[in-house]
Amino acid sequence: MGHSSFQGLFELQIVLVLVVYLIDVSQPSVEIPRPRGVSLSRAGLYDPEQDFTCLDGSKTIPVNQVNDDYCDCPDGSDEPGTSACPGGNFYCTNAGYKPQILLSDRVNDGICDCCDGSDEYSAGKSCPNTCLEVGKAAREEAARRAELYKAGKQLRADLVQQGQKMKSEKQKKLSELQRNQEEAEKVKAEREEIKERAEEAENKALEYYRTLEEEYKKKRAEQEAEKEKAEAIENFKKLDSNQDDLIDIAEIQSRQTFDRDRNGEVSEEEAKLFFGDLNRDSVDLDAFTEITWKLMKPFVVREAGLYKPPVGENDSEVGTEDQSEGEDQEQIEEPEEEEDDEDVDDKEVEEEHTDEGHVPYDDDTQKLVDTATKARNQYSEAEKDVREIKDQIRQIEESLKNDFGSEEEFASLEGQCFEYHDHEYIYKLCPFDRTVQIPKSSSMETNLGRWSKWDGPAGNQYSVMVYDNGQNCWNGPNRNTKVKVTCATENRITSVSEPNRCEYAFDFETPAACHDPAEQGDRDVHDEL
Repeated sequence: MGHSSFQGLFELQIVLVLVVYLIDVSQPSVEIPRPRGVSLSRAGLYDPEQDFTCLDGSKTIPVNQVNDDYCDCPDGSDEPGTSACPGGNFYCTNAGYKPQILLSDRVNDGICDCCDGSDEYSAGKSCPNTCLEVGKAAREEAARRAELYKAGKQLRADLVQQGQKMKSEKQKKLSELQRNQEEAEKVKAEREEIKERAEEAENKALEYYRTLEEEYKKKRAEQEAEKEKAEAIENFKKLDSNQDDLIDIAEIQSRQTFDRDRNGEVSEEEAKLFFGDLNRDSVDLDAFTEITWKLMKPFVVREAGLYKPPVGENDSEVGTEDQSEGEDQEQIEEPEEEEDDEDVDDKEVEEEHTDEGHVPYDDDTQKLVDTATKARNQYSEAEKDVREIKDQIRQIEESLKNDFGSEEEFASLEGQCFEYHDHEYIYKLCPFDRTVQIPKSSSMETNLGRWSKWDGPAGNQYSVMVYDNGQNCWNGPNRNTKVKVTCATENRITSVSEPNRCEYAFDFETPAACHDPAEQGDRDVHDEL
C-alpha cells in the first residue's frame, strides 16, 4: 500500500473519532436520581434499578426500602433522608450556598436547618429557601477575605524576606561572636597569668609592711588599753569620795551626771545599772575598770561637766568642786602637752601610718603594688568581655531555636510587644516571650505565661500560640494563654477573654499569618457556593 493510501486511512480515522465525540457530547448528560439526603458523590451507590447494599456491606435490601422510615442497615445508610436510624446523616444540597451535613435526628424536627428547607419536608412546617441570600452574603465575605489575603500576602512576603535576612544576620553574628570568644578567652588567660605573677611579686614585697602594720596595730591597741585604764583609775579616785577604795551606790547617786531619765535625781536602780550583772552594792578598782567605767564613760563624755557637787554641800565646797571638775574635764578631753622621749618616738611612728594603720610604701614596693593593681584591672576587663560575649551567644542561640514559621515570617515579631485595653486591665503580648496582665489601678504585672510552642491544627500549625507556666493562681493552676493568630494588614490584639479560670485567650492579627488559603486548607474561602 502506498504512502498516500496510509495518509487517507489515517485522516478517515480522525474524522470517525471526531464524529463519535460530537455525538456523545451532544447528548444531554443523564443525572442518576438521588434519594433524599444523599450527596452527589454517593448518588451512584443508590441505583434505582438495583437492590441496595448497605454501605458497610452487611446486607442487601430491595431498593424500595430506602428512605421508607425504617432502619434496615446497621450503619443506617438505607435511611439518608429520614430520622429512622440513630447516628445517620442527612445531606442538604443548599444550591446557591454551600452543602451541609446534618445528623438525621434533626430531620423533620420542626426546625429549619438547611437553607433550602429540604430537612423539613414532612413536618408540616414551611421552610423558605434562603440559600441565594445567604450565599450572596457568603460570597461577599469570601470576596472581602480574598482581598484581605491579597493585601496581606504582599506584606507577608516582605516579612518573609525580613525574617530570613534576620536569621542570616544572626547566624553570621553568632559565628563572629564565637571567633571573638576564642580570642577573648586567650586574652583572659594571658592577663590572668600576668596578674598572678604581679600578685606574687606584690605579696612578697608587702610581707614586710604587713608585719609592720600588725606590730603597729598591736602597739596601738595596747596604748588604747593603757589609756582606758588610766582614765578608769583617775575617775575611780574622783568618785571615791570617802577614800575607802570602793565606789558604792551613794557615791554614784551624788553625781547628777548619771541621771539616766533626767528627772533631777539618780535613783538606786539607775545607780545599780552601772554595776552590770554584779550582784553587789559597791565595786573595787578592778571591777570598776572592767565593768563600771565602760558603762559610765558614755555619760561622762556626753555631759558638759563631769562632776556636780553633792546635794547639801556649802558654797565654798561647791566652788572648789566645780573648779576641780572643770580641770578634770579638761584633762579627759585634751591630751597632755608634755611628752617624754618614748612618747615622741611613738608619735613619729604614728605619723608614718594612716588612720587604718597603713605604712607608706617605698618607691619600689609602690611600683609593684601599682603593677599588680593594673594587672587585676586588666584581668577584670578581659573577664567581663568574655562574659558579655557568652551572654550574646546564648541569646542568639536561643533566638535561632525559635520556630518563626515555615519561612521565618514571624521573626520580626520577636522583641515587640502589643497591648489590649479593657475597662479594668491592660493585656500585653510579647511574641516568643510572654503574656502579661496589668491592672489599670496599679503597675503590678501578672505573668500569664511564657512562650512554649505553636499548637495549631494539622495544615495550619502557625495559627495558635501557647504560653504556659505563668504565675500561679491562688489555690489553682499556673496561668496559661492561647493566642489565635489570623491574617490582617497590621499587628494588633483584637480581643482577650478568660474562658476558664486562669486560662486566657488572645486574638491576634498579623500580616505574617496571611498564607495562601489553598496552602492552609482554608475551606471557608473556597467552598462551593
